Amino acid sequence: MLLQYQSVVLKPRNGSYGRDIVFIKRNGPNAYRIHNEQNAVTMRDTDKLLKWLRRKNRSGGYIVQRRLQLTQIQHKPFDIRIMVQRKKGSSSTWNVTGSYAKVAAQGYLVTNVTSRTIPVLEALRLARIGDRGLLVKAERIARLAAQRLGERYPKLRTVGFDIGIDRKRRIWIIEGNYQPDLRPFRLLRDSSMYRRILWYKNIKAKKDG
Repeated sequence: MLLQYQSVVLKPRNGSYGRDIVFIKRNGPNAYRIHNEQNAVTMRDTDKLLKWLRRKNRSGGYIVQRRLQLTQIQHKPFDIRIMVQRKKGSSSTWNVTGSYAKVAAQGYLVTNVTSRTIPVLEALRLARIGDRGLLVKAERIARLAAQRLGERYPKLRTVGFDIGIDRKRRIWIIEGNYQPDLRPFRLLRDSSMYRRILWYKNIKAKKDG
């Protein structure tokens, strides 16, 4: 994949909370810049790189993705968590119930290690990349993705999508979480989203008739 894209992201298949994510940038035919958490190193041998990756993750390999050049706030990348939920029942409509922006901590490339959690519109304003229209577009993409997943997994009721916006204002789905962490919503000044999420989580499907 490094032959197609200059930079990639490797995520452990069994990982969580952004642990052991590795960023690799190709600096030449046989040279690689590796960034893991706050550590960075250059390797000039492909075989050494592969051996290092195997030692780093012995439990089951990686998921490889193209690295996105995310927009930044004060030189820190950020992405958006969008919660999409539906009532119990495969025919129920998917709805966006909450969202927030995650700003990476200083020196980190992943937002799982955050310096702060802020409302999405505030993040878009600070990054100077858009307004509510961009958020509406991201929410629509999240709903469509949830609909497709719901067709494959009829019992699925909640997905927390991590959405990235690159420097050209293009919207990307980074990943979807079926058991998203709700704690960041409790940190927001607006508590209505947290209450709405809990309502959808606990609501039972209405019986017909």
